[in-house]
Amino acid sequence: MLEISGLTWAGTIGLIVLLLAVDLVLAAVRPHRVGFREATLWSVFYILVAVGFGVWFASAYGGSAGTEYFAGYIVEKSLSVDNLFVFVIIMTTFSVPEEHQHKVLTFGIVLALIMRGIFIAVGATLLSLFSFMFLVFGLLLIFTAVQLFRHRDEDPDVENNIVVTTARKLLPVSEDYVGGKIFTKIDGKRLATPLFVVLVAIGGVDLLFALDSIPAVFGVTEEPFIVFAANAFALLGLRALFFLVKGLLDRLVYLSVGLSVILAFIGVKLILHWAHVDLSPSVPEVPTPLSLGVIVVILVVVTVASLVKTRNDPSAKARPGSLRASRKRERD
Repeated sequence: MLEISGLTWAGTIGLIVLLLAVDLVLAAVRPHRVGFREATLWSVFYILVAVGFGVWFASAYGGSAGTEYFAGYIVEKSLSVDNLFVFVIIMTTFSVPEEHQHKVLTFGIVLALIMRGIFIAVGATLLSLFSFMFLVFGLLLIFTAVQLFRHRDEDPDVENNIVVTTARKLLPVSEDYVGGKIFTKIDGKRLATPLFVVLVAIGGVDLLFALDSIPAVFGVTEEPFIVFAANAFALLGLRALFFLVKGLLDRLVYLSVGLSVILAFIGVKLILHWAHVDLSPSVPEVPTPLSLGVIVVILVVVTVASLVKTRNDPSAKARPGSLRASRKRERD
């Protein structure tokens, strides 16, 4: 384990909070439709920040630690693209006005960071206390990979999500977005707006993705700081990436297949690590540089194959995939 100083933790968290604060202020002060040029500039900025942090981290803590960070960052970035699919579905399902989508995404990222912080703390504690948790995490990822592959051509049922339906039952909801407010008063009655329901939906989605992404990045590194940093910097660029690629997401028809292969690969890596530690040192492990190479190759192949497919068959449309069959399919 690396000896990460309190100053490094404080500086990293401070940088992340500062970037989030800028996002929140921009969303609150100037609600507007984010154009392609603005989204591109912000996306490049966040990628440069993440890469710059990785270069500094590698120089301060060694090349091996730097490789683990970049591998974790790429894993989380690739999984976050699937997040974007679901965010697009949520925005469409609840007809979120374009000028408020910036705010929704920023709050969604804050919720995701909080949930991932909790899961990282719990995961790191479990792994340090019980080595068999590597086996549990590995099996969880393989199960997730199988489910994602089985339901790769489906959309998640956002509107009938138990978290969303419960929120609607417990709180009266206004008919419109009331200028982007979360709560409002109409005729003296306090109501939640549809924006609150959207945030609840995104929070529920964030929880599900945290259950997958945290074990996945622990398959690359056991260092909690690297897990946190990789997650945080991947999520920070998610808002800008949403506006940049939402028009291109439909073309990534094989993304769910690629992500299922990546999750299965990392699951096998975790199981091999458990066997190496608990059963026999002769059991081979998968080194981090090899993991990084495999993940990059899978993503490149998936992207190229998707673009070729949609070029030859314009009617082909990508789906984010689901971890369970939709209600409609179950009825059929």
